Amino acid sequence: MKALANRKDIEFLIDRFYEKLVVDDIVGHFFTTVVKLDWELHIPIMYNFWDSMLFGSKTYKGNPMSVHLELAKKTPLKPEHFERWLAQWEATIKENFTGSKATEAIQRAEQIAGLMEFKVQEA
Repeated sequence: MKALANRKDIEFLIDRFYEKLVVDDIVGHFFTTVVKLDWELHIPIMYNFWDSMLFGSKTYKGNPMSVHLELAKKTPLKPEHFERWLAQWEATIKENFTGSKATEAIQRAEQIAGLMEFKVQEA
């Protein structure tokens, strides 16, 4: 297993993660039915987001909180949705990567999910 070390690794991670999410029985519908994401647009945004978060690339321009607050207006975002998202993220990382950046990616996702869940419940 290798360390999570660069943009190419981020792209691999995001691709494997979303392969799991779209078929997930708890959260898959968000990506296939509720939003019907434009994958050509969405996936590069996720590459940029995590590249910025983990490697400071400053390639991400956006507001993930507002996007998820809008999503919550369409359909409820429940604790089990955040739990599954985190579980799939952690599993995908642990299946493919090791090292400090892999650990940081898990910790940052936990922080992000916790804040989003809090804000969505407030709204």
